[in-house]
Amino acid sequence: MFHLKKLYVGNLPYSYNDESLNTLFAEYGTVISAVVIMDRASGRSKGFGFVEMEDEDAQKAMETLEGQEIDGRNIRVNEARPKRENDRRF
Repeated sequence: MFHLKKLYVGNLPYSYNDESLNTLFAEYGTVISAVVIMDRASGRSKGFGFVEMEDEDAQKAMETLEGQEIDGRNIRVNEARPKRENDRRF
C-alpha cells in the first residue's frame, strides 16, 4: 500500500499551468494531481501550486527540484502544510 504526499511548489514561472506542472513532476513518478493556483479576478497564475504524488516519488522530486531554476526562477518545493480553517488567502 502506498501513501500520498502533497507538495507545495512555489516561485513558479507565471507561464506555468496544471499541465506544465504535471509534466515537470512526472519525471519523478506518477503524479496524482497537479494544480497551479490561479487568481480569480485576473485568471492568471499566482506563481505557486500543489502536486500530489506517492510518498517515495514525492520525496525524490522534492529533493531534486528544490531550488532548481526554471525560466529564470528558482522554484521552492516542500511538503504542503494542511490548510487552516480560517485561512482565506485563496
